[in-house]
Amino acid sequence: MCRILGTIAAGADRPDPAELAAVSARQRHGGPDEHHVLSGPGWSLGCDRLAVTDPCGGQQPYRLPHLPGILAVLNGEIYNHAELRRALAARGHRFPDRCDGTVLPALYAEYGPAFAEHLDGMFAVAILDLRPGSAQLVIAVDDMGMKPVYVHHDPYDGSTRFASEIPALLAFEGVRISPRDDALDTVLATRTPFSTHTALDGVSVLPPGATALVRPGAVPVVRRRGPRVPTGAGDTQDLLRHEVRRLAHAEVPVCAITSGGLDSGLVTALAAEHARETGAPPLHTFHLTYRGKWPDSEAAYARSVARRARTVHHEVSVDPDELPSLLTRTVRHLGQPNADPITLSTYALFRAVRQNGFTVALAGDGADELFGGYDRMRAALGAPAGADWAGAYADALSAAPRLLRDHLYTADYRAHIADQGSAADRIEQELRSAEAVGADRLTAMTAFETRWRLPAYHLRRVDHLSMAWAVEARMPFCQPSVVAHARGLPAAARTGKRALYEAGAELLPAGVLRRPKQPFTLPLAAMLAPGSPLLDTVSDLLSPARLVLGGKVRADRVRKLLTRHLERPSHQDALALWALAVHELWTEVVQGMRIPVGCAA
Repeated sequence: MCRILGTIAAGADRPDPAELAAVSARQRHGGPDEHHVLSGPGWSLGCDRLAVTDPCGGQQPYRLPHLPGILAVLNGEIYNHAELRRALAARGHRFPDRCDGTVLPALYAEYGPAFAEHLDGMFAVAILDLRPGSAQLVIAVDDMGMKPVYVHHDPYDGSTRFASEIPALLAFEGVRISPRDDALDTVLATRTPFSTHTALDGVSVLPPGATALVRPGAVPVVRRRGPRVPTGAGDTQDLLRHEVRRLAHAEVPVCAITSGGLDSGLVTALAAEHARETGAPPLHTFHLTYRGKWPDSEAAYARSVARRARTVHHEVSVDPDELPSLLTRTVRHLGQPNADPITLSTYALFRAVRQNGFTVALAGDGADELFGGYDRMRAALGAPAGADWAGAYADALSAAPRLLRDHLYTADYRAHIADQGSAADRIEQELRSAEAVGADRLTAMTAFETRWRLPAYHLRRVDHLSMAWAVEARMPFCQPSVVAHARGLPAAARTGKRALYEAGAELLPAGVLRRPKQPFTLPLAAMLAPGSPLLDTVSDLLSPARLVLGGKVRADRVRKLLTRHLERPSHQDALALWALAVHELWTEVVQGMRIPVGCAA
């Protein structure tokens, strides 16, 4: 698990070493163990390494003596590297160590840009082919988008730059900081950008399962690879057990994130079972709470999962007074606005994981998207024929429903969004189009959730906020075999996570199996209360002077919304206020990212 960066351009100018050092420094929190950047006429390739597999080997960029001109960097883990190494060795390739990424130059030499079709893992890989007559940069990401990579192409000089994080990409001198006009609407409508666009003009993110080919001076050509689908057959519990055991294997300490819900509970139970059966030390589990008494606490459920699985349980308690500081840090690390308050919990939780000596954490992300676990899915499936189920579904994704957004916007901004189209409009269109060509609603929703929302909303958040503390998060539910298995189940088994409840029946406490679904987050509505530091921060960010200057929302109506929430606390109003505040803070923070200094955790 690492952070990667690089450039390719026409011409013979060598990239500025100071500029490359600034880019590397911006994402070094994710790769504190080694730092190497190579460069030459019109190119650069670098890595900040977090040593997980073969910590004593695996220096990046990867180079093999018998393959001059092929350089590679890897962010992530390749789980089938031993199998690939054996197959490539049989073809005459030789490798200096056991590191997973060492196989990449040879794999590219054998298969060219199709090399990624042979990888099983979570990865963002960049290969620089400098051989005469074939100079090109090839970037590939895994099928679920667990390891993002951000790209900027300069239309003026034809150069292309990439990095694992937006703040690092913005340290390149040629990348201009220009928030998109529709960024605020996107944050309110979908909480964070879902598509290949980010909240910044000119900065894109590779979609899941994509490979980008970049020749010097040319625009990147991005293609989605065909699905490399395993059978995915068999029992759900057995399949999860297999994947958890694979991902629990590491040469560094491994723990599990235990929220107290079904998904993380399954991962915890199976990982603890594996530790006992292999004679390893007991599994350590981590759960986050906030100091004081707050509604919807899951601590008791997490403790019951830990007791049943016999883990060493860590209940991490965060002081609410720290939340304003956590907000600024998470916005900076994410590089673009994410309006879910879960970001603060995620950052604080992985901080505790690292401070307790763990480098790898198993997590339960992805289950709801694959196994139909969201309330909005059940509501859409229950909507009668002719009902606007797609519109209701899009509204359920929002931080502020459509009517509230229209009410808050200035006339000019409302007209601009109506003319350009909202992110919510595009979601509705995709869902309706899928239904129009014969897809059932569940399939249409699952396809949208896994293709767009899961990578953008969950996986990028987990990646950036775990790597802020040099922790590698592994997600068994996002493994290809589990994805294929879920998609092959009958609709009834993948609605309401029925298959997962059956898998957990013998592994989890009855109270966890019976409890209502609840997201792992902070109690935002209760914390936005008079006298709280979080309310003070939000109020400052939503001051009339700031909002009037932005020209996108009516300051008087935002203040009335805040007053209404304080009089009658509401989760919906609190979330809308939070989204507005996050956008304001991001606008401020992103402007300071031009200064080429490291981004400390």
